[in-house]
Amino acid sequence: MDKALMTDLFSLPADKAWERIFAQLWQIFSEPVRVDVADAITTDRDRTTADLDNLLSGSAWELWQQFEATAPRTSQSLRNYWNERTSGKAVLILDALSLRESPWLLEQAQQRGYTIHQARATASEIPGDTTPFAKALGFSQRSSLEHNSGKSADFPAAWTETTDLPFADCADLIKADPNIIFWHHWPDVKMHDLADDGNGYRTLAKEAAGKLTSDDFWQLIDRLTTGRRLVITADHGYAHSGLFPDVVQKDQVSFLKGHFKSGRAAQNGNETEQHYWVPPLTQILNTEHGCWNLVLGRKKWKSQGGYPTLTHGGLSLLEVAVPFIELSK
Repeated sequence: MDKALMTDLFSLPADKAWERIFAQLWQIFSEPVRVDVADAITTDRDRTTADLDNLLSGSAWELWQQFEATAPRTSQSLRNYWNERTSGKAVLILDALSLRESPWLLEQAQQRGYTIHQARATASEIPGDTTPFAKALGFSQRSSLEHNSGKSADFPAAWTETTDLPFADCADLIKADPNIIFWHHWPDVKMHDLADDGNGYRTLAKEAAGKLTSDDFWQLIDRLTTGRRLVITADHGYAHSGLFPDVVQKDQVSFLKGHFKSGRAAQNGNETEQHYWVPPLTQILNTEHGCWNLVLGRKKWKSQGGYPTLTHGGLSLLEVAVPFIELSK
């Protein structure tokens, strides 16, 4: 790990530390990737961030206590974007899009003649899941956006839609409204389909490269950017937990299985869920979305049915960091 980065994490205020972390993540994951080696390169980059993840779950774990208040949150960035734009604007939320997929968006935007106005990493809600993000945007849940039913005081005059239709069919859903929020269920739906497949991350990486460089996807982008500035982002990322080491101490495994089964977050964390291992296994955080007990860092454990190899909701960097790319024709 970069020694200067390590020094900064222990010396900077929490907001500056998280800003530094997210800048480092963007630098790693936004570099171009060849389509034919997408799975290998994204896995190597995932491994590269292990030291930083381990530092944040080891000696710098208290930064997570200040994450919600100080990290550059996607929901706030979207509100700022919406309020600052007086003319046409659109938001495309790709559910569970992680930093791993950002190179395809950047490369294709440049090749297809779009102007990139900003490109960076921003932070999910805590926990990193769909409904907390929808609520952070002022909607009750993702499904409430369907057929222009979504209403939010933070995004006035927004025409809304959510769907899992193939990208080839999505462009025809876009109306002439000047202000649009469009939430697509991919890649989250695919991630969950592949969660128990030992090679699921390879399949997902290759599919992401194919979809995000396809004419079908960019036809949707073309329609969204007709008369509008567009932000492409996500509600949360995901962990390639197949790379995580197993917790081996029996009492720790018992604690984690008892509280989380094969998951990463449990609502209504309380004192009965506290433990006294140092560094801690979990963090209990009082968030805008309730009190949650969350698995800290890169941990998995043997559980009935097997621990998923792709998952989200806990406190590791690629679960909470997502692309935030603003572009126009």
